[in-house]
Amino acid sequence: MYGLGMPSKRFFKTVIALSLMASLAACGGRGGGERDGFFRSLFVGPNEIPLEQVAPQEIFKRGEAELESGDVDEAVRLFAEIERLYPYSEWAKRALIMQAFAYHADREYEQSRGAAQRFIDFYPADEDTPYAQYLLAISYYDQIDQVGRDQGLTFQALQALRTVIERYPDSEYARSSILKFDLAFDHLAGKEMEIGRYYLKRGHFPAAINRFRVVVEEFQTTTHTPEALHRLVESYLSLGLTDEAQTAAAILGFNYQSDPFYQDSFNLLQGRGLEPAPRGTGWLVDIYRQVIRGRWL
Repeated sequence: MYGLGMPSKRFFKTVIALSLMASLAACGGRGGGERDGFFRSLFVGPNEIPLEQVAPQEIFKRGEAELESGDVDEAVRLFAEIERLYPYSEWAKRALIMQAFAYHADREYEQSRGAAQRFIDFYPADEDTPYAQYLLAISYYDQIDQVGRDQGLTFQALQALRTVIERYPDSEYARSSILKFDLAFDHLAGKEMEIGRYYLKRGHFPAAINRFRVVVEEFQTTTHTPEALHRLVESYLSLGLTDEAQTAAAILGFNYQSDPFYQDSFNLLQGRGLEPAPRGTGWLVDIYRQVIRGRWL
């Protein structure tokens, strides 16, 4: 409905069964049309009944209908009313997880996280708790929309996604969390690259090297590693540090020989009569040795 995972199938089966039983009990022998008219009269028109006099299952059913129609604010209000009027009921529990879902569907991420966290706190052993944890995580993740944005949300998304992966490894949400974790991790590396390029362009080579080094050492499995190694070649050559430049190119060639960045690095070195090869000592030589021994990448 909203391109987002939903609570467990068992959850909806329970809700539907309870709703049907409650509707039958409330309507007695009425026909289908009469029942629909009765249901609508609970909430609209001059005969509207105060929510305090309406059964929780009826309020829940109306909340679902409002969510389906796109009125998320009204759906959330109805689900919240169930919590308020029937705080310790099964329907209150169901309404709480639906609040988290509805808020996320409406891109009200902070409110979604709040509802999801309350569900986790109140019902830590419930079968829908993995879903609540997943909702909490992607409410951080879905705010990571630009590389230049503050990275605090990215770190929080990684932490929350890791919780889903480690705490609920067999749940249906673990695989999606792993994929999103990798993308968020790649996002952090992208931020380091952005800053490094900024320094490199302005000739602040030591500062640029520090950023590219972070990518090589801490984000080796991301898509940014080949470029980071190439930018290290550029930076070290600009400083006249040929041993380091050759070593960075050797690492790049060992892992990404078919990558265009390797060809660029090779051409840079060749233009100065150099070639990719481990030279001297230092952190890049250590990385190269790890690569050869199969302990890196």
